[in-house]
Amino acid sequence: MMKYGFSTIGCPEWLWKEVVSTAKDLGYDGIELRGLANKEYLPSTRSFSIENCSEIRLQLEALELSIPCLSTSAFIYDKNLQEKAQTEMRDYINLAPLLDTPFVRVLADKEAVPGKDVDEGVVLENLREISSLAEDKEVMILVESNGVFADSRRLAALMEKLDDPNIGVLWDIHHPYRFFGESPAETYKRLQDWICYVHIKDSLMENGKVVYKMLGYGDIPLREALHSLQEAGYDGFIVLEWLKRWVADLEDPGVVFAHFPFAVKRIMK
Repeated sequence: MMKYGFSTIGCPEWLWKEVVSTAKDLGYDGIELRGLANKEYLPSTRSFSIENCSEIRLQLEALELSIPCLSTSAFIYDKNLQEKAQTEMRDYINLAPLLDTPFVRVLADKEAVPGKDVDEGVVLENLREISSLAEDKEVMILVESNGVFADSRRLAALMEKLDDPNIGVLWDIHHPYRFFGESPAETYKRLQDWICYVHIKDSLMENGKVVYKMLGYGDIPLREALHSLQEAGYDGFIVLEWLKRWVADLEDPGVVFAHFPFAVKRIMK
C-alpha cells in the first residue's frame, strides 16, 4: 500500500510541533523535510543537532510517523557551485541516519521549468563523488525529474550511465507531463527501475504560465500516474509538494493538507 506524506515546503512558517500534529491528525505516514519555520538549511539548525534528532526520532516512532526524505537545494549541475553542492550533500547525508531517513533529494537542474542546458559531466561527477558516503550511511541519493531531467529519456540515460545502486529517481509526476508532454504511463515505463519516491501536485496553464492548483483542480493526469504505480505494486511514498514557500498566494497549508488524502482516494476510484 502506498504511503502518504507532505513536504514542509508547503508550510514554511510552521514550527515542528504544528507540522507533526497536523501529520498525525490527518492520518499521514510521513513528513518530507525541506526547511522548517523559515529556515531552509536544516543541518545547521539547533533543532536538528545530534541530541535533538534522537528525541525527534523517538517522537515520530511513538506517533507512527517517519521522515522519508530530506530535500536539499544542492544544485549538482554547475561547476562553479560544485564545492557548495558537495558540502550540502554531505551535511544532509550525515543527518539522514540520525532521523532514520532513507532518501536525500538533489537537483540536477535549478528550476522546474527546463531552461538552458546543464553540464551533464558535472552532474555525473558530483553524484559519483558522493556515492560512497551515501553507501556508508545507508542512504540513497535521489535525482528529481526536474528541469531538463523532467525529460524521462534524458533522466533514464543519466541513470544508465551511473549504474549505481546508491542513486535513484524521485519521480515528480507533474514536470514530465507539463513541460515535455509525456503521459505518466510513458514516464513510468522509462524510469520504473529507478523510482524510489514520488512527488505529486496539480496545475493548469493560464496565459502561458503554470498555475498550481489543489489536487484534482488542474489537468495533470494524476489517475494514470497513480494507477501506473498501483499496478506495479509500488508501496513507497506519494508526497504532496505544495509550493507555498515560493508562491505565497497559494491556499493555506491547513486546507491543502486536509484535502490531499481524500483527493488521492477519490482520484484512485
